[in-house]
Amino acid sequence: MMEGMVVKLPTFHFVKPATSTSRRGFRRIYASLSAVKESSVSLGHITRPDFPILHQEVNGSKLVYLDNAATSQKPTVVLKALQKYYEAYNSNVHRGIHYLSAKATDEYELARKKVAAFINASDSSEIVFTRNATEAINLVAYAWGLSNLKPGDEIILTIAEHHSAIVPWQLVAQKTGAILKFVSLNEDEVPDTGKFREILSRKTKLVVAHHVSNVLASVLPIEDIIVWAHEFGAKVLIDACQSVPHMVVDVRSLDADFLVASSHKMCGPTGIGFLFGKSSLLSAMPPFLGGGEMISDVFLDHSTYAEPPSRFEAGTPAIGEAIGLGAAIDYLSEIGMQKIHDYEMALSEYLYDKLSTVPNIRIYGPKPSKNTHRAALCSFNVENIHPTDIATFLDQQHGVAIRSGHHCAQPLHRYLGVSASARASLHFYNTKEDVDDFIQALNDTVSFFNSFK
Repeated sequence: MMEGMVVKLPTFHFVKPATSTSRRGFRRIYASLSAVKESSVSLGHITRPDFPILHQEVNGSKLVYLDNAATSQKPTVVLKALQKYYEAYNSNVHRGIHYLSAKATDEYELARKKVAAFINASDSSEIVFTRNATEAINLVAYAWGLSNLKPGDEIILTIAEHHSAIVPWQLVAQKTGAILKFVSLNEDEVPDTGKFREILSRKTKLVVAHHVSNVLASVLPIEDIIVWAHEFGAKVLIDACQSVPHMVVDVRSLDADFLVASSHKMCGPTGIGFLFGKSSLLSAMPPFLGGGEMISDVFLDHSTYAEPPSRFEAGTPAIGEAIGLGAAIDYLSEIGMQKIHDYEMALSEYLYDKLSTVPNIRIYGPKPSKNTHRAALCSFNVENIHPTDIATFLDQQHGVAIRSGHHCAQPLHRYLGVSASARASLHFYNTKEDVDDFIQALNDTVSFFNSFK
């Protein structure tokens, strides 16, 4: 950070929302607006009242939250679902015959069914609740990888993967003798799908790929990648953390083998994510963790194990968080994932176009075109200004929340020739006004740092 710069300590002041919208009110407003083809009221304006956290001041400015790729905000219905669980039927699941335990078990398993329906899994038993997507990937790495990989087997990844999709496979490769191969970027700064096809072989046992990049905003043709991998008998693990919250994802249509996502990026609580796995694969996998709940019978010299998904959910799970995730899925489903996706695509183009006007800026990832669609985020750098300085100034002087750093993608940043970048990321409750406020604040930030040159 620049020496001599005066840094204000954060201050917070909550501002009462202009309107308060209940779920019933949301449906009423949304239905009335759906009949209006031309309206200045966007999906962001409609849903914004459902998110109390957005209606506050930070450092004397209206909060503009553009860090959704890191974590999304939670609507009131999710907060109420959590509160209701702890106030009304807090109890452990699967282990009691009394009313509270039965109620908690019903709601917990109903949440699993909601997740299954949301991604169109064949059965709720294909959904395993985990702490987060990172744990879900580790589950596959250790329960499937250690049992199925041998020396010389190949795992194909891209250099744009999140650390949580790289490190577990590095550890498993060290234990099994498997080999990791990485696909680099093409001239459009998108993982080279042609290279995918080129390096696939009978040695390939697993492909690990993101659906949407959390840095490049690129969307991989995951359907094609799965088809190509299956031609060689390889399995595919999809990191869908940046796609499941923003678009329709259908695991049966994709013919996905494994898919992971995280609740906190899809308007649900932190501390819970999920793994989707085909029933045939999960049934053949040994346990990941040992303990209560995942067993059938325990003897002093051996144990037998429960069927999936219980086999992979040792100990007391995140019950309230699962119920909160179920409430988030209800909320997203009521809006409609296709509607969310369409709105965010328009907002994404608006963000890219506006950001492109900032002097000396470098935006990473593909340029949007008729055939190339970006996710609703932009990672960028401004010449001679450190991204952390940009993020700090935006927060302290303008109340704009973005992220700076390597975004858990250090290999990708090294490939791009930088150590870090700034990132603004949107969700459906953001508006064009948020983007305008961000761009105005960013221009002010750039002018401030350039004044020292």
